[in-house]
Amino acid sequence: MESNEKIVISVEVIIDAPVETVWKNWTTPKNIMLWNAASQDWHTTLADNDLRMDGIFCYKMEAKNGSAGFDFRGKYEVVQANEQISYVTDDGRKVKIFFTKEEYKTKVVQLFEAENENPIELQREGWQAILNNFKNYVEMHLQEISFSKWKV
Repeated sequence: MESNEKIVISVEVIIDAPVETVWKNWTTPKNIMLWNAASQDWHTTLADNDLRMDGIFCYKMEAKNGSAGFDFRGKYEVVQANEQISYVTDDGRKVKIFFTKEEYKTKVVQLFEAENENPIELQREGWQAILNNFKNYVEMHLQEISFSKWKV
């Protein structure tokens, strides 16, 4: 007997930035293109994001050497600014992202239904790598802004 129960994977990170800053960088297409990759040899070449309930998003992800690429797209089910995003990918998997204030930092937790092509641990590592890139992007961007304010 085959089980139809979906495996849900969780990844998370704590970012040294206010939730409003984290939200803006997570949802703005020009920013998405700068952080949305699991490794240095991949990048996002296009990001369309209609951030509203029933809105559609599409991120074109490609290997930098041109050897592979795919569109990651879905439809939003829940959008609560600075708190939560839920969507369904084109292949029917559900994803939930929670943004939680923790003093002067923001905790981002992402829950996603596993796909059937790749091992669970590989999926976890890939999504965690993208989340880590996001954390590094936001924190580095904030440092650059703070530093530029103090430049003489």
